[in-house]
Amino acid sequence: MDIAIRCLAATYYGGFHIAPHRHHWGQLIYAGSGVMRVRAGGMFWIVPPARAVWVPVGAEHEIHGLGDFAMRTLYFPQEMVSDLPGECCALDVTPLLRELVLDLVERAPVAWEDKAGMRLAQVAIDRIAEARTLPLQLPMPSDPRAVRLATILRDDPASPASLSELARAAGASARTIQRLFLSETGMPFAQWRQRLRLLHGATELGAGRSVTEAGLAAGYAGTSAFIAAFRKHFGFTPSQLG
Repeated sequence: MDIAIRCLAATYYGGFHIAPHRHHWGQLIYAGSGVMRVRAGGMFWIVPPARAVWVPVGAEHEIHGLGDFAMRTLYFPQEMVSDLPGECCALDVTPLLRELVLDLVERAPVAWEDKAGMRLAQVAIDRIAEARTLPLQLPMPSDPRAVRLATILRDDPASPASLSELARAAGASARTIQRLFLSETGMPFAQWRQRLRLLHGATELGAGRSVTEAGLAAGYAGTSAFIAAFRKHFGFTPSQLG
């Protein structure tokens, strides 16, 4: 049997890590339940339930489970996905695309000779191409001082520490940190920090926390401020995430 479409369906425990790797297929990584953190190309994505990340052929990536998570992933041959994005991106998953993913996972592996299965795969690719992209990614700096600061905040997104305090802990001046983040991530530090907090809030929501709890974990003193910032950034409210 000459296989065209491969798949992986698995449920992992919190903290599970799939080490950096790459392969010769285009990959759709779908979070059936739970929350994943996917890192690729100098960025990491928070993937809440019912969302997905598209990983093009040859892109190195790794996956961390933030709590228990169910991953459903499809692997497409290069010749079928040449028109899909050439860079990693986070996607909203419509009910139709979700059902196509689940159906193909049940069928897989799908052989080239399986005409019905290949038609479903082509429809899934068409849906991926038309899926709405979501701002679930955070660019990471590369300078060691900026990396130290980013790690401090990634471990404690709600930290009330000022930029000056964080910069001292990272071994740099506040001005240097601002310059590094703007040049290496393309984002002013304050904007980068806010996105990190909102992504952490999305993680908490995906883990079943209430909107109030998620907002507090993300460093927002008031629920209304968290909801407003979340909606402005993601285009939907926290309660619509699930």
